[in-house]
Amino acid sequence: MLSAGAFAEEAIGDLKAELSKQPIEDTCAAKPGIRELKNYPEVFNLYYENDLFAGTDNNYTNGIKLSWVSANLADYINDPCLPKWVRQLNRFSQALQPGAFDSRNMVISFGQSMYTPTDKYRTDLIKDDRPYAGWLYMGFAYNARTANVMDTVEIDVGVVGPASLARQTQNTIHDWRGIDRFNGWDNQLNDELGIQFVKERKNKVLVINKADGPKFDAITHYGFSLGNVKTYLNAGFEMRLGTFLPDDFGTSPIRPASDSNAPLPINATRRLSGGGIHTFVAVDARAVAHNIFLDGNTFSDSHSVAKEYFVGDVSAGIAYQWAGGKITYAQVLRSKEFRQQKDAQSFGSITISLEY
Repeated sequence: MLSAGAFAEEAIGDLKAELSKQPIEDTCAAKPGIRELKNYPEVFNLYYENDLFAGTDNNYTNGIKLSWVSANLADYINDPCLPKWVRQLNRFSQALQPGAFDSRNMVISFGQSMYTPTDKYRTDLIKDDRPYAGWLYMGFAYNARTANVMDTVEIDVGVVGPASLARQTQNTIHDWRGIDRFNGWDNQLNDELGIQFVKERKNKVLVINKADGPKFDAITHYGFSLGNVKTYLNAGFEMRLGTFLPDDFGTSPIRPASDSNAPLPINATRRLSGGGIHTFVAVDARAVAHNIFLDGNTFSDSHSVAKEYFVGDVSAGIAYQWAGGKITYAQVLRSKEFRQQKDAQSFGSITISLEY
């Protein structure tokens, strides 16, 4: 006669055997579906940049981007309630970024940027000032990390020219705010399909994180971009100091590979669980071979100006994080991007991150 314990073990064994025979969809509340991703914390980022924060309205005059940052892709592999293609994402990322990384995630982003000359009232082509231009795009990126290193591969696909809707967007915003419109949008760059491939590595070279004192880290980055939108080499660093430092790889203005809400190490579930405040200073330097917003269209005649081949950004700001969210503000100073440009440009950058 079986004891109670032996009987229970035999019953559990029979149940496991029966479940193993059932198709995957029978083990889920419903058939495998994308809705199951709700069980994994994700981060949504909203970026907004404008030179009105510096009291100007020209050059790089406005940028907005919304991005979705997935949870650790390795967490998806063994969940039978997720669609098969979702469970394959980590393997696809491994093919793009081979190496011994602890965790990986993906990023999908949508954005729009616009560029204008200084004189908003002229309707003719202003040959010695930057072209009117807009850029509407969608980005796909993969991050792979260890404790102190993150590699990013990103592909942006979009359109430059009237199809970017930059003219309509700016006119609508200016009308809402009672600001005079720019009158020269008829001279903007022509429609052109834009493709940009970017690869970048970030590295935490110094971390001071004592429980009884201020927190400090230093993060370097370097990478490149290829494509008819922008082609460049870049490198830089960031230093952060505060009462709390998030487990990410710094703060960047809108640019490819700027979503640094990294995947967490294995077995960690939330990225925005703690709270605190920190300040930061960052530098990015670029050697620019091509910039469509200055060089003009690639496959048709358009307005262009003589670009500067070496451009740099210096930014400083403050970030506050609470359980489930983070808000960041940075003031960015960008060196002259073309030879006829009279002054360096400054603009403000706000980022709001929410985790669900």
